[in-house]
Amino acid sequence: MPEQNLNDQYSTWVGLIYIFNLIVGTGALTLPAVFSRAGWALGLSVILILAFISFITVTFVIEVMASANAIITWRHIQHRKHVCFSQDSSFTESESEMLQTLGESGPSNSDSEDTPLVTPFASSPDRADMTYRYYVIRDKIEMGQMASIFFNKIGITLFYICFAVYLYGDLSIYGAAVAKSLADVACTYQPLNLTCNDTIPDTELCWEEFSFNRLDAYRIFLSIFVFLLGPFVFFNIQKTKYLQFLTSAMRWLAFTIMIVYALKNLLIHGAQGNPPTANIMGIPSLFGACIYSFMCHHSLPALVAPITNKSTLNRSLALDYLLIASFYLLLALTGAFAFEHLDDLYTLDFSPRGSGDCSKSNNIFIVLIEYFLALFPVFTLSTSFPVIAITLRNNLQSLFLNEDTYYSCLYKLVFPVLAILPPYLIAMSTKDLSILVGITGSYAGAGIQYLIPTILVYYARQKTNKIIGLGVVNKFASPFSSNCWLIFVILWAITCMILVSVNFMQIHLQPTGVKL
Repeated sequence: MPEQNLNDQYSTWVGLIYIFNLIVGTGALTLPAVFSRAGWALGLSVILILAFISFITVTFVIEVMASANAIITWRHIQHRKHVCFSQDSSFTESESEMLQTLGESGPSNSDSEDTPLVTPFASSPDRADMTYRYYVIRDKIEMGQMASIFFNKIGITLFYICFAVYLYGDLSIYGAAVAKSLADVACTYQPLNLTCNDTIPDTELCWEEFSFNRLDAYRIFLSIFVFLLGPFVFFNIQKTKYLQFLTSAMRWLAFTIMIVYALKNLLIHGAQGNPPTANIMGIPSLFGACIYSFMCHHSLPALVAPITNKSTLNRSLALDYLLIASFYLLLALTGAFAFEHLDDLYTLDFSPRGSGDCSKSNNIFIVLIEYFLALFPVFTLSTSFPVIAITLRNNLQSLFLNEDTYYSCLYKLVFPVLAILPPYLIAMSTKDLSILVGITGSYAGAGIQYLIPTILVYYARQKTNKIIGLGVVNKFASPFSSNCWLIFVILWAITCMILVSVNFMQIHLQPTGVKL
């Protein structure tokens, strides 16, 4: 069984920083606008509740990771036992019985993890040793592998479909955010009747010298973006460690500047925004944005497995989620009260054409900061777009293809196109990020963040109890072990989907005269 490379391991705090950076991303940029529409008190409550539920399902994923390692360890023991019996038939009867006992009950009684899993002449194992041999998080087992261990064929297919839909939404959001940011910075024409904090309509010209409107410019920049980065999906590339460090530093710098800038506006100009205390109609879009903003479950195995000391993993993750929720509340509250109008992409409220305080600055330093913030999604999302597209391509191949070389042409040409074309068409049809984030978060996102971890942990408990036994304790078991929590999370996920569906119908059916 392959073990984690020691050179790739890191401390608990480094792992928590990686998880923090993974969660705090594009979704956070859509929070201030939907938070303001839902109301400051209601928005605060919803963010805290969704953070708590997301943490519950994170503990489910951690438990399933340990259970998957236990199943793989058990299979390895059975394989080693079979090999030992087939290669050496000279064991005495007592030695054979001892070996069979070890194969069925667990590894030897040593404290070292380097001890062979099956040792013919070891002492009898005890339950504590079996716990630390079976239920470990040593190998990086991705969620697709977990699904293949604990789900049947139908469950595996549904998992890959849900994951592919989520990645399609991800790519659509990335393309729309980058194109919208570029168009907002590049378009120089402003109507004469434009007042402070007004949103320029898409039908207005982008450049006075040309006949392109702002929507045309958005679609041009989107096409250029996909044309430049789309071809990478035909290859295999990975982000380097240094590129990850660079984008993380830019992310922290941008969010810090936005919070400080908003606080400066509050101190100098007072509260320009006047969000309601609570607005029920704003809940559906807030749900989708929050679910998307707390998403880390699909990448959690790759980040948790290299952590050296996992003894306090759940407590450390609880602290991480508390910090993230506090950070989101600070970002959303300062933005909601500092600006009279909020764009669905928060960075556009710092546009150099007229920042949130309704005045253009002549200070070159301030202007550079405004350009940096306005183009922040372009810098960070451009590095992630090819990686997400390749991940989607690989999942589509896993869903539809086997390893038959007959499909090599399909493998190399069709699936890369299928990974890029639908997100491009979706982003071409709408630039409304609140709708894209809401739908992605509350449908596929709810599936990955709520439904899949809950169903996985249910079947993982059943399978490990049957194979490993009830007497061997999973030390990574979720503190939310009652089946009542499983039922609660599933009902919550269904509620989120219903609310977003109602909101979507209200937006798209009311203009046609249909009353809901």
